[in-house]
Amino acid sequence: MTVAVVRFGGSNCDRDAVRALRHLGVDAEIAWHADGLPDDPTGVVLPGGFSYGDYLRAGAMAARDPVIDAVRAAVDRGVPLLGVCNGAQVGAEAGFVPGAFTDNLGARFRCEHVHLRVENAETPWTAGFEAGEVVELPIAHGEGRFVASEATADRLEREDRVLFRYCDASGAVTDEANPNGSLRGIAGVLGEREHVAVLMPHPERATLPSVGPGEDGAGVLRGFERVGRTASP
Repeated sequence: MTVAVVRFGGSNCDRDAVRALRHLGVDAEIAWHADGLPDDPTGVVLPGGFSYGDYLRAGAMAARDPVIDAVRAAVDRGVPLLGVCNGAQVGAEAGFVPGAFTDNLGARFRCEHVHLRVENAETPWTAGFEAGEVVELPIAHGEGRFVASEATADRLEREDRVLFRYCDASGAVTDEANPNGSLRGIAGVLGEREHVAVLMPHPERATLPSVGPGEDGAGVLRGFERVGRTASP
C-alpha cells in the first residue's frame, strides 16, 4: 500500500509523516500538490505546516488547490484520508469534516504535549485504543480551536464522530486541560464516513519514544492498515 502525503508550499510535517508511516511498515511517499496524487493511492495524508503561508486563514487556500479535487475523488472511492494540524484545517475548509479550526483562545501558539481522551474506539483510527483511554500526543498550533454550531456539535456527538477530546491525565475534560478553547474539548473528528478523520495533535510525532511522548501516535496511523477491513464503501 502507498499512502500519498500531500506537500503544499509551506507544509513542514510531510517528511515526518512519511518517516512515521514507513517506520510502521506502511509505504508512503510525498506528493507535490502541483503534480496531483499518484495513481491509485491507498491513503492520503494532509500534513501539518503552514500551507500557502496561512494567508486568508489557516488551510483556506490549500483547500482550494486543484489537488483537493483528486483527494475528494479518492475519498469517494473509499481511500482513507487523515488530516493533521494544518491538514485538519484544510480538511475542514474543504468540507471533508464539519466545523472549522480558528485562533486559539488567548491568541497564543501552543507547542506542548497534551492528554487526549479516546471518545470512540470503534473506528479504524482508534481501534487500537479503548473508549475512555487517555493518550498523549504533541500539539503545535496557533489556530487549533475547533468551532461549530451547537446543532453541528450535537450531531457529531449523536453520530459518535468525535474521536478525541482534550483532557487531563485522569481523563477529565476541563477548561484547564483544553489548550486552545475548542468547543466541548474536541480535538479530532470523523467525516461522514469513518475512513475520513482530522485531528489537531500530531500522531506522526509520537511513534518513537526517543522523539516524542511515547508511541500513542502509532495507534492512529495504523488506521491506514485497518480501513480496508472496516470502512464501508
